[in-house]
Amino acid sequence: MVNTLFKSKVWKSTPPGLVGTIAQTLQLHSVTHVIEEKGVKLKLTVTDTPGFGDQINNDKCWDPILNYINEQYEKYLQEEILITRQRRIPDTRVHCCVYFVPPTGHCLRPLDIEFLQRLCQTVNVVPVIARADSLTIEERENFRRQIQHDLKTHCIDVYPQKCFDDDINDRILNSKIRERIPFAVVGADREHLVNGKCVLGRKTKWGIVEVENMAHCEFPLLRDLLIR
Repeated sequence: MVNTLFKSKVWKSTPPGLVGTIAQTLQLHSVTHVIEEKGVKLKLTVTDTPGFGDQINNDKCWDPILNYINEQYEKYLQEEILITRQRRIPDTRVHCCVYFVPPTGHCLRPLDIEFLQRLCQTVNVVPVIARADSLTIEERENFRRQIQHDLKTHCIDVYPQKCFDDDINDRILNSKIRERIPFAVVGADREHLVNGKCVLGRKTKWGIVEVENMAHCEFPLLRDLLIR
C-alpha cells in the first residue's frame, strides 16, 4: 500500500518463500525514503507495527505505539526550546496514522475500538478498509456504515476533525470526506494492460482490480487526503 501511495519502492515486499515466517512482534519498524517529483523532494518516514493485535493476550498492546508517538513529539519540543537550536530540526513526529481495518464485513473489533479511542487523542487517524476487493460492493457499503456508527458511538474523532470546519469551504470539503471514511482501498504495485492502457492494479482470475479507478477502489481519495 505504501509503494502504491507514493509510486515508489519505499517498502520491500516479503521475499519469495518466506511468506508466513516473518517474525511478528510489537516492535515498530521505520523506513525513511526521499521521493522526488518535478524537482520537489519529500523526505518520507513510514513506521509499521507488525504483529499488532496478533498475540493471545492483547492487553495494553497499544502502549509501545502510543509511547513512540509521544516520544517523537517530546523529542521535537526539546529541540525547539534549546537556546542554540539547529537551523532545521529533524522532524520525526508522526503526522498521520492510517489505520487498516480488516475486511470482516461486520464491525470494529473491541481491540480496534480500545486502541482508536486512545490513538485519536494523540495523532490524526485515517481509518481505511484493507483488501476491499474481498468484499462485494453491498458488503463494503454496509461495513462502512457500521464502522461510521461505531466511531460515532464510541466518540472516536478521526481526521478531519470538526475543529477544522471554521471556514465554509473547508466545512463542505470535510463533510464530503467524512461521508466516505473509512476509504475502501486495494494496494498494488504492478502495472497491467487494460484497453491498450497501462494501469496500476491487481490481477485476479476474474479480471483486474484497478487501483486508481473509483468504480473499483477509493485509493485516489486516500492519496488526495494524505498528499494533496
